Amino acid sequence: MGQGAFTDIHGHGGGGHSFGDSVDGTLAAAAAHREAGTRAMVASLVSLPLAELERQIGVVREAMNSDPSLLGIHLEGPFLAPSRKGAHDPGSLALPTPELVGRLLGACGDALRQITMAPELPGALEAIETFVDAGVAVAVGHTDADAPVAREAFDRGATLVTHAFNAMHGIAGREIGPVGAALDDSRVFIEVIADGIHVDPALIATLFRAAPGRIVLVTDAMAAAASSDGRYLLGSREVEVSGGRAVLTGTGTLAGSTLTLRRAVEVCVEAGVPRDDAVAAASAVPRAALGLD
Repeated sequence: MGQGAFTDIHGHGGGGHSFGDSVDGTLAAAAAHREAGTRAMVASLVSLPLAELERQIGVVREAMNSDPSLLGIHLEGPFLAPSRKGAHDPGSLALPTPELVGRLLGACGDALRQITMAPELPGALEAIETFVDAGVAVAVGHTDADAPVAREAFDRGATLVTHAFNAMHGIAGREIGPVGAALDDSRVFIEVIADGIHVDPALIATLFRAAPGRIVLVTDAMAAAASSDGRYLLGSREVEVSGGRAVLTGTGTLAGSTLTLRRAVEVCVEAGVPRDDAVAAASAVPRAALGLD
């Protein structure tokens, strides 16, 4: 794919549909993003009870057979920190035991492209090595980890940070958190949701300057992307979308976005990021981050 072939490695749905709910819905979500300018996507699945997660994995794998724009699966969970769960169902979170890691790898087969994990969980560092050995990109995210723990995860093979600054510690003078650790490590790519809601645009421009060639624009889009405001489900949780902002119903907790990659690029350009750099962050860089070429 060329430099401008937008590739979204973290998105949960669009066009009124969520990835994994049904084969037809998964195909419709992918089609909605293609119509909005995204050439290819990795289908992200949220934390769910294991049997339902396995069902959704099977749905995405079946959809992949008929839609080459679906490049694989991203498991955003269940190995997340309860204190940083965001919109994930707390009852579906789990520890990365060898048994559960093996079960998820077996369910996904070679379709698993990425998994988000909190590296401070018991067994997580060993699980990172297992996933990396299986050819899966591991991202640090939904985590209470400080910079030293994040660095240990990177040394074990993690090469991504999931939606920087969201569901993790930020950067302070003496506590630089996972994003600070990633900025200091040329092996690590950094996801950013450039919708002007999740991260201040001025900070996005600063990230591009601080880590050239390592910023990955993602949408974290839920079903309302390329659709309309209203009520939706993200996994098992109800989401209210108003003015394009998605939150868990009755709360202020962000629940994904309604972003498309085309819009993400424009937000970056408006913030002062050179257009070529913003386009690369939505195309060549995400493909490099997952080894897709």
